[in-house]
Amino acid sequence: MSQTILILNGPNLNLLGKRQPHIYGHETLADVEAQCRSVAAELGFEIDFRQSNREYEIIDAIHEYRVTAAGIIINPGAFTHTSVAILDALNTCEVPVIECHISNVHKREAFRHHSYVSLAATAVLAGFGTHGYQLAIRHVAGLAGDKK
Repeated sequence: MSQTILILNGPNLNLLGKRQPHIYGHETLADVEAQCRSVAAELGFEIDFRQSNREYEIIDAIHEYRVTAAGIIINPGAFTHTSVAILDALNTCEVPVIECHISNVHKREAFRHHSYVSLAATAVLAGFGTHGYQLAIRHVAGLAGDKK
């Protein structure tokens, strides 16, 4: 059985492709999921791909996979800058955590420059567009290979 990579997407990412395409591009979250599944399958991994506008659902998913996943890739959206609760959940993880942002948050409003999630992240990707998800999957696969 393949190992699973959990990919979590936070609030408003369900509107990807429609919301501020000049910042986030025209690809939909379904497009991103299809790309992630393709890359993961190529590397021998399965994907559990989720999106929620609800903080507690993101926390529940982290709890579910905190020990068993090959890694967790999270684009927490606006929760990046506000959620100590998600940070606390990520701090319980025994697997790599990759924080992934489509836009370069450091070129945006000052409040977006701070990330609670980064305090628990193994690595951070920002500004690679949706390609960042594929890079994150490849990084998790590399880390999983290093553990073997």
